[in-house]
Amino acid sequence: MKQNTFWSWVIMILGVLYFFVPLIGTLEFSLRIQRGAYTLGAYQIVLNDPKFQQTFTYSLLMALATIVFGILLLVPTAYWIQLKMAWLRPIVEFITLLPLVIPAIVLVYGLIRMYNSSSFLPMTSDERSTDLLLMFGYSVLAMPYMYRAIDTGLRAIDIRALTEAAQSLGADWFTIMFRVILPNLRVAILSGAFLTLAIVIGEFTLASLLDRPAFGPYMQLLGANRAYEPAALAIISFALTWASMGVLQFIGRDVRESGRLTDRG
Repeated sequence: MKQNTFWSWVIMILGVLYFFVPLIGTLEFSLRIQRGAYTLGAYQIVLNDPKFQQTFTYSLLMALATIVFGILLLVPTAYWIQLKMAWLRPIVEFITLLPLVIPAIVLVYGLIRMYNSSSFLPMTSDERSTDLLLMFGYSVLAMPYMYRAIDTGLRAIDIRALTEAAQSLGADWFTIMFRVILPNLRVAILSGAFLTLAIVIGEFTLASLLDRPAFGPYMQLLGANRAYEPAALAIISFALTWASMGVLQFIGRDVRESGRLTDRG
């Protein structure tokens, strides 16, 4: 038992070092913009850059739109498959896995080819329609993660019993979906939402080829022309990701505690 505990600690320490040593090195490098001293100059340059604020705000809004669209599309789909059409699950799971094996470059060229200004449904003729096309592309990239998070959440609850109970009280399908099913999927949806946020914030190919002012192309441009600022930007992105995970953990804890209180009551 002691020997197993020893090797468990060794493996954990090696994993922590493998994860944190490059991060500490990046942090230390980002503070050396001024020779012979550690300063926050690189962070000040990045945070005060109008393009950083513009591109990050744009990508954040696109991420929120992608999350809302993904919820509206995938929650009813996963719910109906689990409730009525279980035979369709392997097909849908295969379709949702395709974005993992089809490169983003293929996806964006297909979108441009199908929805260019000369097609039957032009979506690249103005900025708003191009933003919509980009949001659809982001939804495809995030589909494997969002769908599996929602499907896992649905499997953790008895949706058939909830549906029958709501129908016995006179609830229609809209009420069942938005007042019964969605509240029980809050943690699962948040898991998929934060993964979608991470994908959209760091995505480069779609935004670049559709010529949109997103955060991914800005990071690539900054990395190609600066030295210390990209390191600072990497630390900022890491901090935002961990903050999102902390929010998820906090909300998930609240949901679990409220569930225990309900069971005790």
